[in-house]
Amino acid sequence: MRSLFDVLRKYKKEEENIMFIIAGLGNPTKQYEKTRHNVGFDVIDLLAEKYNIRVSEKKHKALCGTGMIEGRKALLVKPQTFMNLSGESLGAILNFYKLEPWTNLIVIYDDISLPPGRLRIRKKGSAGGHNGIKSIIKHTGTQEFLRIKIGVGEKPQGWDLADYVLGRFSKEDRALVEEAFQNACEAAALMVQGETDRAMNVFN
Repeated sequence: MRSLFDVLRKYKKEEENIMFIIAGLGNPTKQYEKTRHNVGFDVIDLLAEKYNIRVSEKKHKALCGTGMIEGRKALLVKPQTFMNLSGESLGAILNFYKLEPWTNLIVIYDDISLPPGRLRIRKKGSAGGHNGIKSIIKHTGTQEFLRIKIGVGEKPQGWDLADYVLGRFSKEDRALVEEAFQNACEAAALMVQGETDRAMNVFN
């Protein structure tokens, strides 16, 4: 008969083997690099560098890379569908690995309602007008997945929204979001360890 210790050790091992999908949203091709809408890609690049993960495998309409983040298996993802169809990629990945969005998915993306460089971590919520999140909700059938929002600043009056989010930061704002990328990496590392509440307390 197995001891309680053996059972708990088995559950701990199973928990450690759970893979997290960490997806940064953005648009592919060089013309969109470092734009406000691509901050999710920027954080994935930083996570990849920090944890020595190559995000270069092309599958499920995305660039992917598997590695370990603070002892937990993680799949870093940069959907290549363009922002408004991000859910096509993430829905396919969740289905392929038989993972649930509410326990296995972290999405990193831009938020125009937050000042540049401010983070907001949420466990669920509506799309809030973000077309990439709308697509993910559509293809996963749920609003319950972890999010790390990165503030890019409010659209100036009279500007077209698409022109604003596809534009680049001022030098001052870029410095703020670069710091936010570091914080987002730390938040993601806490979240894959099951410390989402702690991440919220530290970074919100």
